Amino acid sequence: MSDLNGQKVGLPNGATAWQPCMIASDSIGPGTNIGALSHIGRNVTIGERCKIQGSVYIADECVIGDEVFIGPNATLTNDRYPPSGGNWSPVVVEDKVVIGANTTVVAGVRLNTGCVIAAGSVVTKDVPREEVWAGNPAKFLMTLEQYESRRESNE
Repeated sequence: MSDLNGQKVGLPNGATAWQPCMIASDSIGPGTNIGALSHIGRNVTIGERCKIQGSVYIADECVIGDEVFIGPNATLTNDRYPPSGGNWSPVVVEDKVVIGANTTVVAGVRLNTGCVIAAGSVVTKDVPREEVWAGNPAKFLMTLEQYESRRESNE
């Protein structure tokens, strides 16, 4: 596989990945791009037009919606009380969610549509739609509307 290092590889359904990476799922939507050194576990579902940056770990059976951005080194787990012997609680990420770099999402958490998770956060409970959360443990920071306003003015 060393001859593929740094090369873009076409996946089924029009998705792409950058080698080296480990992809154990066939359920990856068109237009999705997976960065090098990422691990996509078994029975993971990833929607359309997602951007999965480098060194992301997505545990077995997690579900990712459409147009999701996952920053580098983010981790989505599936085992709340390891080792559970396969009694998993995969993470569910709904559409248009942004997960910042170095974020950890604990097993069983649902990230609802349009929420934003700040870089370095540890998400231990469900995040409501269109809210921005940050910290360890992650807590409400602002609404998506406030975030968009700040992003547009580059505050």
